[in-house]
Amino acid sequence: MVAGTLYTYPDNFRAFKALIAAKYSGATLNLAKDFVFGETNKSDEFTKKFPLGKVPAFEGSDGLCLTESNAIAYYVANEELRGGKEAAARAQVLEFMCWADSDVLPASSTWVFPCMGIMQYNKTNEARAKEDIKAALSCLNKHLLSKTFLVGERISLADIAVACTMLNLFKYVLDPAFRKPYQNVVRWFTTIINQPNVKAVIGEQVLASKMAEFDAKKYQEFSGKGKKEDKPKKAEAKKPEKKEKKEEEPMMEEPVVEKKKDPLDALPAGSFNLEEWKRFYSNNEEDDSIKWFWEHFDPAHYSIWRCDYKYPDELTMVFMSCNLMGGMFQRLEKFKKNAFASCALFGENNNSTISGIWVWRGHDLAFELSDDWQVDYSSYNWTKLDPAAAETKALVTQYWKWEGTDKDGRKFNQGKILK
Repeated sequence: MVAGTLYTYPDNFRAFKALIAAKYSGATLNLAKDFVFGETNKSDEFTKKFPLGKVPAFEGSDGLCLTESNAIAYYVANEELRGGKEAAARAQVLEFMCWADSDVLPASSTWVFPCMGIMQYNKTNEARAKEDIKAALSCLNKHLLSKTFLVGERISLADIAVACTMLNLFKYVLDPAFRKPYQNVVRWFTTIINQPNVKAVIGEQVLASKMAEFDAKKYQEFSGKGKKEDKPKKAEAKKPEKKEKKEEEPMMEEPVVEKKKDPLDALPAGSFNLEEWKRFYSNNEEDDSIKWFWEHFDPAHYSIWRCDYKYPDELTMVFMSCNLMGGMFQRLEKFKKNAFASCALFGENNNSTISGIWVWRGHDLAFELSDDWQVDYSSYNWTKLDPAAAETKALVTQYWKWEGTDKDGRKFNQGKILK
């Protein structure tokens, strides 16, 4: 039976993963006594055992030392939590654990930490984080449409890791209005946090009723900037000697940085309100959204394009392919004002393709109009579609609803939305 000591601080959602796994497996995890974060983990004794100095850290009774929360949770878990005997299920469990760290945790920290007072607020970063969380929740919502748990028919480390990573989101910022489009995720999350072994570690959890905001007072206290100096500064002694007045040199004017214009802004707006479409798509059922889209789409001023990833043979793990799509969307932050896209991954590990349907203002291939938009587009083949064609309408339905298969019969796996 696994046994050892866990070094962590109170309410560390990363450590929750290992503590919950231990409840299921029967492993013995003792919390280190007199642990002080920021001091103990920087001591010579600690860094000798754990060179990275990271927390949570685990020291097994057999001398094994681990510092990554996923690795610790996996080590103390039993076979059932790891996905069972089948290699495919174990790989899927690891996939979700990695996905939580790559697609959920960075955005969650950027959004929630300022509300907790442990990070400075940045409006642009928060807006981007919200969009990343929406994309992650949409992806999860699709996956959970016909599933109770993320992998298989029982709770696994996949559920534990993703739920723990989302704990602060549901606790602080995902209010009822924000949660509404993701009812499958809400159902799954409440199921997980109310499991007896989970509840024994994290306690009773209440979902946010109001979206928390940046707490400047807490941040000042946390960063130490709100403290007064212990001693007043001594007044500088006056110097009796008068210095000759030097001629002041004229101040150099700062160069004016010309703000780049969005080349699509110069095009006629047309009758299709892109922002209204994005709101409708986010807050309504897919069938209603598709109907709304075709009722309002303006083919005279907007165009529809299909993209296909040129190098599908290079795609390996599903989560890495999803990161590829997400990274492209992040780098197109300035483009999305005049565009909307739904990209999908079809297939499975080592056998998948990426394709998508895009809508933007104008009829030219928009990426060629700005240097800021050309980072990833050359990795895709782009085909302009005829809005009046039945094939286009079928593709729009498929990609707006995230369903069906690609041309080679691979089933829809995951998707991401640029909006």
